[in-house]
Amino acid sequence: MKNKFAKIARIVTATAVMIGVSFSSFATVKAGEDNYTYTYDYWGDVQDSPDTYTVAQVFDFGALGLDKNLKAPESLYVHENHVFLCDTGNNRIIEFERSGSDSLTLVREINKIAGADPETFNGPADIAISENGDFFIADRENNRVIRTDKDLNYIMSFTRPSDQAIDKEMGFRPDKIVADSAGRIYVEASGINKGLLKFENDGTFSGFVGATRVSYNFLDYMWKRFASQEQRAQMVSFVPTEYDNVYLDKEGFIYAVAGGLKEEDLDSETVDAVRKLNMMGTDILVRNGEWPVYGDLYWGGGGGITGPSYFKDVTVLDNDIYVCLDQNRGRLFGYDDQGRMVYAFGGNGNQAGYFRKPVSIEHMDYDLLVLDQLDGTITLFIPTHYGQTIYDAMAHFEVGEYDEAQACWEEVKMLNGNYDLAYIGIGRSLLRKEQYRESMDYFEVKYDDENYSRAYAQYRKQWIRENIIGIVVIILCLFLVPMSISRVYALKEEIDNADIFKLRNRQRNNNQ
Repeated sequence: MKNKFAKIARIVTATAVMIGVSFSSFATVKAGEDNYTYTYDYWGDVQDSPDTYTVAQVFDFGALGLDKNLKAPESLYVHENHVFLCDTGNNRIIEFERSGSDSLTLVREINKIAGADPETFNGPADIAISENGDFFIADRENNRVIRTDKDLNYIMSFTRPSDQAIDKEMGFRPDKIVADSAGRIYVEASGINKGLLKFENDGTFSGFVGATRVSYNFLDYMWKRFASQEQRAQMVSFVPTEYDNVYLDKEGFIYAVAGGLKEEDLDSETVDAVRKLNMMGTDILVRNGEWPVYGDLYWGGGGGITGPSYFKDVTVLDNDIYVCLDQNRGRLFGYDDQGRMVYAFGGNGNQAGYFRKPVSIEHMDYDLLVLDQLDGTITLFIPTHYGQTIYDAMAHFEVGEYDEAQACWEEVKMLNGNYDLAYIGIGRSLLRKEQYRESMDYFEVKYDDENYSRAYAQYRKQWIRENIIGIVVIILCLFLVPMSISRVYALKEEIDNADIFKLRNRQRNNNQ
């Protein structure tokens, strides 16, 4: 974790501005461990926040129109206005239609695929739908991924690839899948830590994509180089970590999360809890926030829960905010496209908005759906006025409506005077409107060095353009005045010398 005490040296002239800001912040009180919605400020302190989301509905099996409880469900998938639920323990996939703002209507239960061998499921763990409507179902205990058309007519199965990189003794147990626009699928399978398995549209296995970074202790590495075979066998292997879940965003990038990472590796930022993979498997996630993208910064033992956040799933909104689901403490962490935390909320418990074992998250527009495996419920969250105003500010800024974006951020600032992104958002709007000097004040108050430097560079150029005539006059004066004075002295000296020469000549002539 970054050492926040080292940042004290960066306090400069922003102190006076902060005094003025504090008057708008009395309604915002620093939160404790039991707060519901919060963010972290520049110093890493927890700041209480108005709720960005509220619970619209909690659906149990009765509210979903089912005849029996869900049994160890593992995954949600949203396609258009339909929600697919993998009821893994009951070997079925259930389709719902969202027919109202807070209602899900049962459409059908999918228990088998005619033409497949076998036709029935055995532990269906995930589902994905391609752009042309083909279904891909991770039928884990049957060691396959089934592909069907939109009418559930069987097309083919993807099974364990014949590859030397995969242990022959290891079965093929697909857990999570995504399908891209070309009909390729990327599979996360249990026991395989070399990355995602990539299958082409025709079923051909084409390799692994996006293996996680390997963390190791340098001394252990050197010792392992010189250790005997028996000693090596007793040491921990330096191997990548398996992903827990994947999500394909609207632009075709894969977001992958890995839970169960070591505290010391997260603290030193040698591993990544969230990655954004391009088609080459390269991580391109932007991490410009003050704090790492791994959920909670502090890992105390409140409520008997210890250790860092465990990101079990992730979903990406159309505005590029990605929301990670923390199974350890039952929380949702939203980050913007720069890796800055937008909000965090949730917790462990039995009341609405809390969870016992959340395993999957999805979204419909800005609404969020979370699947709780132990309770067998789906919780639907909808944005509050505060949360919607944040989203509106981002949407206006994205399309170049900077006045409207600034107005939204001003409203957010009034609702939450301690919200860093509101000040940064106002500063960015002013920056785009070429009000560079004003934007610098907002960046300065929240210690946004990068944007401050950008605004300062533009302000400097603007100031030079506006004062170029005065600058030229001053420069000319600095050069011409000394040159003129020097010339006058030179002429005077020449005249004086000429007078002396004439006087000497006159004296010489008189003497003769």
